[in-house]
Amino acid sequence: MIRYPAFDPPEYVDWKSDPEVAANFSRTIEQHPERAAVTGSLSPAQLLDLYEGLLRNRLHDIALNRWVKQGVISKAWLGTGEEASTIGPVHALDRAGARGEPPIDFVAPMIRNAGACHEMGMLLADLLRGYLGTEDSPTRGRDLHIGDFNRGVVAPISHVGDIMAVTCGIALSFKLRNEPRVALTWIGDGSAKSGVFHESMNFAAVQCLPMIVIIQDNKVALGTRLDQHHRGSFHEWPAAYGVEGAAFDGNNVLDAYGATRLAADACREQRGPALLIADTFRMGGHATHDEREARATFDASLFSYWGKRDPIGMYETYLIDGAIELDGARPAKNAAERKKRNAQVLKSIERRVIDEIEQAEKQALESARTKKPKPESAAHGVYAQEKGVLDDAAVVNAV
Repeated sequence: MIRYPAFDPPEYVDWKSDPEVAANFSRTIEQHPERAAVTGSLSPAQLLDLYEGLLRNRLHDIALNRWVKQGVISKAWLGTGEEASTIGPVHALDRAGARGEPPIDFVAPMIRNAGACHEMGMLLADLLRGYLGTEDSPTRGRDLHIGDFNRGVVAPISHVGDIMAVTCGIALSFKLRNEPRVALTWIGDGSAKSGVFHESMNFAAVQCLPMIVIIQDNKVALGTRLDQHHRGSFHEWPAAYGVEGAAFDGNNVLDAYGATRLAADACREQRGPALLIADTFRMGGHATHDEREARATFDASLFSYWGKRDPIGMYETYLIDGAIELDGARPAKNAAERKKRNAQVLKSIERRVIDEIEQAEKQALESARTKKPKPESAAHGVYAQEKGVLDDAAVVNAV
């Protein structure tokens, strides 16, 4: 993909594929036969959908970063380097809502899992409007923690652990209705220490809820390193709760997809919940205002290590150099021709996603100019307002 020196981490600007890292990307997929069978069955179109999702996620964050530097917004919460931990799991679910149909599975992302929102069908312009606080944003200008029940997206909660209880409730509704649906949420390695995480995980386990929890282990909680707040291994946690679980490479979108797809199948077979651990790293600060602090928190070698493992760069290498014909045209004469044509397919997708992002930016900025929230609407839709303001039935039925 095109690199952006003004916005990308320095390790990504001149990114080149490391042969050993590229080889390990493939080995990671192959070392779990069940996951390999799942990902091996993906069509070229599905493989390219994953690539498109990764690009959309990264370019959405770059757009926000650009707005920060331009003074359009004060700061943004980005997931640079962690995109595969979001895109792979979402694509492994039944995303009927993304097709304009009533949602089947539900996701409850953290704010930096913005990729979950647009891959479930939310408009990029709406995600950007959330940061601008416009009247036509999903929250009508109230908050940038946005979601859309009609697309199967639960809005994030700033005190992250509490989303566990909400996801439990959604999964419980699926069980009570005997519906083969799954609720998935992410939680940081820090928020996994909250009491509500334990209570929700224990409740989900005892009730056998169709719920997938992904601990997004990015080695830091705000500005606190993992070794400062954690002892032992997250890999032991599924057994502690008596649930199925697994770890996956959070920078390998196919490994993330395979692990989550198997977990979703287990939930639909009433073997839930499942606790997954994503091994990943955020190539930046908690938000754009503390990039220097993030660099001071960790040794430079850690950024260098994870910089070689850019989830988009590694997946591009895998798709271009692999034996799969991505364009669906006549078989290539040789490997060199196949690589060239595969690269052209990816470039075409990138151009389309760039256009999509640019149009979304224009639409959102136009809303900022012309659709400011009206002060008199401040109490509209607030819980416990007069009857008829909040349509509780619509919310319940959406789930």
